[in-house]
Amino acid sequence: MSVVIIGGHDRMVCTYKDICKQFNCKAKVFTQQPANLKTQIGCPDLLVLFTSTVSHQMVYSALQMTKNTGTAVVRSHSSSSCALKSILAEHCC
Repeated sequence: MSVVIIGGHDRMVCTYKDICKQFNCKAKVFTQQPANLKTQIGCPDLLVLFTSTVSHQMVYSALQMTKNTGTAVVRSHSSSSCALKSILAEHCC
C-alpha cells in the first residue's frame, strides 16, 4: 500500500516513514511544499493530511491531484506518531 503524508513536523519525517514500514506501506512525506508537488504525489492508496501543520495551498494542491483517482483521504489535526499509527491501523489492516 502506498501512503502520501502531507504536513507534519520536519524532525518527524524518519519516524513517519518507520511507522509506515511497520504497516508494510511505502511512504512519501512532504512537510514543506516543493515546486513540483503535483508531479511527485502520484496515485497513492491513502493520502494523510496533517491539517495543523500545513498550508491551505498545499492541502488544495494535494486534493486536486487525487480528486478522481480513488485515493482515500484522511485529515488529522494531530501530527503525532500515535495519530499516524491509528490512521494506518484503520486503513491498512
